[in-house]
Amino acid sequence: MNSILWRIRGIGKKECRVCGKKSVLISEIIGVCVNCLRSRPEEALPIAMMGHEKSRRKFKLPVNPPRGGEVSCNLCANRCSLSENELSFCGLVSLDSGNLVRIAGTKNIAVGSWYYDPLPTNCVAGWFCPGSTGIGYPKFSVSKRGAERGYYNLAVFYGACNLDCLFCQNWQWREYVRRLSPVISAEELFSKVNERVTCICFFGGDPTPQILHALEVCKLALEYIEDTGRILRICWETNGLVNPELLKRMGEYSLRTGGIVKFDIKAWTPSVYKALTGVDPKWLFDNVKLVVEMGQEREEIPLFTASTLLVPGYVDEYEVRMIARFLAELDQNIPYSLLAFHPDYLMNDLPPTSRDHAMKSLRAAKEEGLKKVNIGNIWLLGDYY
Repeated sequence: MNSILWRIRGIGKKECRVCGKKSVLISEIIGVCVNCLRSRPEEALPIAMMGHEKSRRKFKLPVNPPRGGEVSCNLCANRCSLSENELSFCGLVSLDSGNLVRIAGTKNIAVGSWYYDPLPTNCVAGWFCPGSTGIGYPKFSVSKRGAERGYYNLAVFYGACNLDCLFCQNWQWREYVRRLSPVISAEELFSKVNERVTCICFFGGDPTPQILHALEVCKLALEYIEDTGRILRICWETNGLVNPELLKRMGEYSLRTGGIVKFDIKAWTPSVYKALTGVDPKWLFDNVKLVVEMGQEREEIPLFTASTLLVPGYVDEYEVRMIARFLAELDQNIPYSLLAFHPDYLMNDLPPTSRDHAMKSLRAAKEEGLKKVNIGNIWLLGDYY
């Protein structure tokens, strides 16, 4: 978007309902500024959560993860505790006669879609993965040098999520949940793999609510690899709030196939994270440690990578610096991508990420010790603020 056009379109300033500050970097749906979210969360967070109520009710989803019910779902950190006929936060689990019922996301059926994405793709890990660089040849890549041109990623879009990001760039998953359509079995999905497919990437939404389905596809993939000797990497793009025991299985499949586990870390400060996503970041940073430790078994291709969307006004230099500090303490060679934001879903009153914002965040991440930091979607950057 042209920066001059944005300034004309986005000239209106919004007011923080806690401190009264006015800025184009305050989103109406959040209603408060990032400083108040950090310093006065007891006042600011309830206001921000009102935006999630609007988001959730529009698609007939629970406003908060259910609590106080009879039976708990343990697929993710939300740990929804359901009463009879109550729906889980992701919209795919209910309780019937005291039994958990997975409406979709079972080994047999999932709500989602797929497409062939030509390599090299605009993937978070594209700047260092086997499909784009040839790293790991001949065990994990068909290309001796450079991208696997002429080959494809089987991109699997799962139509559900355990977060409620108000800036969601793939917000259409909510329509999938509302319609419970389209649906696909694990066998049908895996049948889309052919000799030109060298990787599968599970994303969404998020694969977490339907992880049992994804793991069944992974099982079929491993059998295929063993039978044919072909390369088929298994990758994940996830928010990282999955049950750690299931995460270990995800990591094992990626480790064995040359794939990568990609965590999108939305923010560092818990109140900022919850304001943006609607839930608490439980398990997230412990899960990062888990995958990083698993990755020590395979040094040539990083098993773990992280990304952060630079949401103007909210995910600022401080949030990036603290995330980078945490990552660098684990391993300075963790690849970290800073992604440019574009206005979407209910936070479409913010500008795209400014070039200055991105450069300051890049510098902060490097100052904290990370050696491999990348800016993604660089074409979106401009002089917006």
